[in-house]
Amino acid sequence: MYSRMSKVVPLVLVMALLAISALPALAAPPAQAEMDIVDTAIANGSFTTLVAAVEAAGLVDTLKGEGPFTVFAPTDDAFNALPEGTVPALLNDIPALTDILLYHVVAGKVMAADVVNLDSAVTVQGQPVAISVRDGNVFINDAQVIIADVETSNGVIHVIDAVLLPPADAPQAMPETGAETGANSVMILVALGLSVLVIGAGLRLLRPASPIS
Repeated sequence: MYSRMSKVVPLVLVMALLAISALPALAAPPAQAEMDIVDTAIANGSFTTLVAAVEAAGLVDTLKGEGPFTVFAPTDDAFNALPEGTVPALLNDIPALTDILLYHVVAGKVMAADVVNLDSAVTVQGQPVAISVRDGNVFINDAQVIIADVETSNGVIHVIDAVLLPPADAPQAMPETGAETGANSVMILVALGLSVLVIGAGLRLLRPASPIS
């Protein structure tokens, strides 16, 4: 009798320990789903101007769509570097704002390894952006990529340090800022082209990617 019990008790203990060890795995919450371009930009907190612009232009649903999209996204600092009055003027000129924002978006998922092998890319706005590598840094027109390969559920974001502007010879609705309109308006549009790339938003700097090298 004692011999039989001595064999059964250890077996029961082993089974109990195995059951207990499995509990944490069963109770663990499921992994959080990857966020889309817009939600990534919102969560980061560094793209409030871009998010506001996307909302004003009615592009939220587009950038939350299946995609995939590649977004060159300027930070709030990039927008703040624009001439005073530019952002409010664009928010009141939706056609011009939409044109600039779409100039920061490329159809498809283009990772850093692919970008460095290109010399241009056609944007959703219809005009191309120039791509170049200088001293190991990647530039989109004259905006430098400062963070690359921020992946989202519907594409990828490359953060840039300036606002992109469609070519001056392209048909554009030039927003008035209340100051000089001639040469200043052209300069404003050029700066804004780079910044809108931030559309995509706004990037998940919560999990920053490595800069392109």
